[in-house]
Amino acid sequence: MQRTSSGWISGMIGILIFSGSLPATRVAVMDFDPLFLTVARAAIAGLLATILLLASRTARPQASDWMSLLVVAVGVVVGFPLLTALALEHITSARSIVFIGLLPLATAIFGVLRGGERPKAVFWLFSVLGSALVAGFAAMESNAGSLRGDLYMLGAVIVCGLGYAEGAKLSRRLGGWQVICWALVISLVPMLVLCVATWPDSFAGVGIPAWFGLGYVSLFSMLIGFFFWYRGLALGGIAAVGQLQLLQPFFGLLLAGLLLAEPVGGLMIVVTVGVVACVAGAKRFAR
Repeated sequence: MQRTSSGWISGMIGILIFSGSLPATRVAVMDFDPLFLTVARAAIAGLLATILLLASRTARPQASDWMSLLVVAVGVVVGFPLLTALALEHITSARSIVFIGLLPLATAIFGVLRGGERPKAVFWLFSVLGSALVAGFAAMESNAGSLRGDLYMLGAVIVCGLGYAEGAKLSRRLGGWQVICWALVISLVPMLVLCVATWPDSFAGVGIPAWFGLGYVSLFSMLIGFFFWYRGLALGGIAAVGQLQLLQPFFGLLLAGLLLAEPVGGLMIVVTVGVVACVAGAKRFAR
């Protein structure tokens, strides 16, 4: 019981950190090319992860772990950041955030496929209902849509759900922070090469907000947030704790409204209450 509660607390901290990712990315892509932003954030986080692993003298993963770490790297180090950065060239961060409400369902599905979890049937009812609430909210509340941007976000949700489930499975043995650090390390060389290849001719037109956005997604979104998130998934269950992602759109929308002055409708409060109820129900029937 204590492990489960600790998992939910860690998961919530991770979600709060991740909630700032899309608004920060939205600010950053105003001045940075999406591809450069993707590889730069991964390269910065990878260098920090290398220092951390060397300083802690962490043992290398087993040979059988490297393929799973590669899946994590493709999903959360490269795939999700790149696809969301591309999406945010076409849609607002407020619209992109509501797609994150589909992540719990994607994570739960991959948790069953890759993590061997078997939630109760009622869990799926709450999970689907929560995702439907978020999807309905997206359709009613946001008119800044773009088919290309929406497809990018859908792809981002799929690869991220796989990366979350795969990383959580590994975290049970390696530890949460070790998993994301090793995933960043194996991505480091190609990310550094691509960073040099996409290096802008000049940074003169890059404003301070964009630099802050790059700093946030490099340090918090790519590294620190995963320390808490993978630990939460490993302790509390991939499918169960993954339902906390239903709350991420509303934390993110609040930040988008406060920091970016993007429109956030009053319907958000009503839907949030419903989503919280779905999270509570999913938690109750996850095992």
